[in-house]
Amino acid sequence: MSDNIIVLDNLHKYFGDIQAAKNVNLRVGRGEVVVIVGPSGSGKSTVLRCINHLEMPTSGSVTIDGVNLEDKKTDLNEVRAEVGMVFQQFNLFGHLSVLDNVTIAQKLVRKRSKEEANEIGMKQLERVGIPEKADSYPRQLSGGQQQRVAIARSLAMNPKIMLFDEPTSALDPEMIKEVLDVMLDLAEAGMTMVVVTHEMGFAKAAANRVVFMDEGQVVEIDTPEVLFTNPKTDRCQLFLSKILAH
Repeated sequence: MSDNIIVLDNLHKYFGDIQAAKNVNLRVGRGEVVVIVGPSGSGKSTVLRCINHLEMPTSGSVTIDGVNLEDKKTDLNEVRAEVGMVFQQFNLFGHLSVLDNVTIAQKLVRKRSKEEANEIGMKQLERVGIPEKADSYPRQLSGGQQQRVAIARSLAMNPKIMLFDEPTSALDPEMIKEVLDVMLDLAEAGMTMVVVTHEMGFAKAAANRVVFMDEGQVVEIDTPEVLFTNPKTDRCQLFLSKILAH
């Protein structure tokens, strides 16, 4: 795709002596869904967190929608406002209602009035299928419902990009599907998404491309059809034989 909204060039990230990302180059087109897979500790989450500079790259560069995040003049908060992020943990405010969780950043960052924020918040809660939980508190929700609130909170900011860092790994198996269904709907609606996940079914159903990482490096990138049925590298073959056997 010529219209790349995310560009990673020669990205390296060290934590002390440990190199978590090695010379990662990645292009994500506008409206594309890219799923990153690989064994634990392969650098998947590090790369995802470098995209919005939750982790600062040691070297290399990240460009979001034409804005170079390494440029000293770049307002990182401004860029981050355009990038929604959903984590393993839901990070909801326990003392706030569901609707207040979804509206607080809208009011603080987007400077929306309470009325406008509430209206947008309700629309997004409907989108993720839990408008009736608006007045509930996080502790009254299942894990799957809490993760859907976290997704609604990100969507309410009207992001250009959504990043998901293993969004179902803290959930019970029966709750995973309800979160993945919301993500599939987003993909079908044309949201640009980068997703780190172990859910190969989601990758097959939603991804335009799958990135396989190992030891901090991008080993292989291809369509799900090709990567899952005919991987080019022995390392990817070995990984998939273990994962897809389950």
